[in-house]
Amino acid sequence: MKKGLIYAILAYIAWGLLPVYWKLFGSMLPGEILAHRVIWSFVFMTILLLAGKGQWKAFTQLLTVPRTLLVVATSSLLISANWLIFIWAVNNGHVIETSIGYYITPLFNIMLAVLFLREKPTGAQWVAVGLAAIGVAIATIDYGHFPWVSVSLAASFGLYSLVKKRVAYGASIGLAGETAVVLPLALIYVGYLYATHQATVGTLPAYKLILLLLAGAATAMPLLWFAKAAVRLPLSMLGFIQYIGPSITLLLSVFVFKEKFSPALLASFAFIWSALVVYALASIRTARAAAVQR
Repeated sequence: MKKGLIYAILAYIAWGLLPVYWKLFGSMLPGEILAHRVIWSFVFMTILLLAGKGQWKAFTQLLTVPRTLLVVATSSLLISANWLIFIWAVNNGHVIETSIGYYITPLFNIMLAVLFLREKPTGAQWVAVGLAAIGVAIATIDYGHFPWVSVSLAASFGLYSLVKKRVAYGASIGLAGETAVVLPLALIYVGYLYATHQATVGTLPAYKLILLLLAGAATAMPLLWFAKAAVRLPLSMLGFIQYIGPSITLLLSVFVFKEKFSPALLASFAFIWSALVVYALASIRTARAAAVQR
């Protein structure tokens, strides 16, 4: 459990600090950043799989099963959309909205479980969803427009998690497969940018270019840490730790990126945080009841 706790904290700290990383490439187009993230993630995962015993064989077998390949392709498109929205939001001054998005993701998962898995949430979980909905409504009024960044991030990652429940392959093989599916699109897009003289990667100073090449490691390592944590920690504990990420992002948005944090937005977060407390307590109660039954 101690190792699992360390892995989980590392994963969520890394995810929380990612806005600082992507801000370094603010001069690039979001699509160009995404394309390089896909390319270098695939390169990094290929190296890891080749170094692991039997991993590359399992990866190639994954891509030969039509049903599994369809699932991988679906999850690939969802996580790519999530990455693109996140990168665009960070580099266009919407970091607070990304924080809201990842705060409400667990509550969005409840709705997906009801719609697609026919699960029956407890009354407390419905209260949590209602409080979060009020928080999003307040944010909508404060922004003057629907917070599509927040909802899109929660929806894309929630659907990604739902699709991942349909498969039984490991995190390394899964990420390699997901990047492999969109790799041709990424290469075509980078080629198009060079052909039309729109590519900006060549204008980056040397240190930023090196950091861009490390985008694969920055993408893969938190996912692999999370996978190691998930098999070592109770779900209720992991649920609490996951809020480290959006909390760090929120602090960065206010104190580092100087985004506007109005009283109305504070009220919005108050409802969202209240929803998370209710959700966490309900999850703990459910976990304890299940343990007693076992």
